[in-house]
Amino acid sequence: MGTENFTARSETKRLIVRPLAPGDYAEWLEGFNGRSPSRHAYDPGRLDMEGCTEPWFSELVDNHQRLAKEDIAHVFGVFRKEDGRHLGMVDFSTLARQEFQWGRVGYTIHNQYWQQGYGKEAVKEALHIAFTELGFHRIEAHINLDNEASARLAEGVGMAFECVRKAFIFEGGEWIDHLIYTIQSD
Repeated sequence: MGTENFTARSETKRLIVRPLAPGDYAEWLEGFNGRSPSRHAYDPGRLDMEGCTEPWFSELVDNHQRLAKEDIAHVFGVFRKEDGRHLGMVDFSTLARQEFQWGRVGYTIHNQYWQQGYGKEAVKEALHIAFTELGFHRIEAHINLDNEASARLAEGVGMAFECVRKAFIFEGGEWIDHLIYTIQSD
């Protein structure tokens, strides 16, 4: 990627999916500060944002740029077109390149914006970027067995259930199983 910034972006009818920029701080912070209390085990609800100052955010943006340049991770903010509200994030981690071109997707929408189709719309558009601009061939979602909302979203964007990976991720002091959903480029 050289020295230029990671700038991949795409738009839907309602959303803009793009890397965070230093000028996004106020909307980003408002998105987190506007969160409702937790609704289930995989919803952190309100978070303590006290340490998330504007200089801290600027370092976060710089770190996202470094991760993209090193092809470790590509992090996208999700913004509503009509008012610029920060709705959440979608990220891709590179698992393997060369003959694999394999990555993992993660996604989160602030809970005050749930049940409006933003998650599905954002992830679908981000997958388009992953295949057309980032060069991935295979993307996986790694989902906790009881995270039904995440599994529904994965299915809703065209991902197919592949398997359960046993003792796959170390979480909460133990190795736990995960559902694996996949999608490949055309």
